[in-house]
Amino acid sequence: MAEGDDRINGITGGFKSVDLARDEEILALESFDVAEALEIGEIAYELATSKKLSCAIEVRIGTWTVFHVSLPGTSTDNDWWMGRKARVVLKTGHSSMFERVQSEEQGFDWFTKHGVKEEEYAIHGGGLPINVKGKGLAGILLISGLPQIADHLLGIETLTEYLARKGEVA
Repeated sequence: MAEGDDRINGITGGFKSVDLARDEEILALESFDVAEALEIGEIAYELATSKKLSCAIEVRIGTWTVFHVSLPGTSTDNDWWMGRKARVVLKTGHSSMFERVQSEEQGFDWFTKHGVKEEEYAIHGGGLPINVKGKGLAGILLISGLPQIADHLLGIETLTEYLARKGEVA
């Protein structure tokens, strides 16, 4: 699996934590409920299948999985990865990519700093917070199965498309 091959070694696509944090603010939603979670999941599914990507997609409200799909070529390993990425987002309120990039920029061991085990948390791209304006973290969009940069970018593309369809992003 691509994610398993990509150990913490500085492969982060040139992202900067300041830009990733700004993305999280820009992609905040006006509201978030079950219908909206399903719509976000469907958009991610449409994007992944139109590009013939092999990934698993999940949308959660808090810890509740509202949408889940595993496309051909995925396995239960992807569920394990998504669970680990979700724990990062729930713990910090930031994307799993943001956490990875920030730890590399600042030169600290993320797992030691947070007192957690790598087997339970994954600072690999593909776990994105779903924030509601004025309220903060309301849910999580999870992508697993692609290289971590592609997982993260599919999540960004999904949220951008969702907001565009709502008329909230130009």
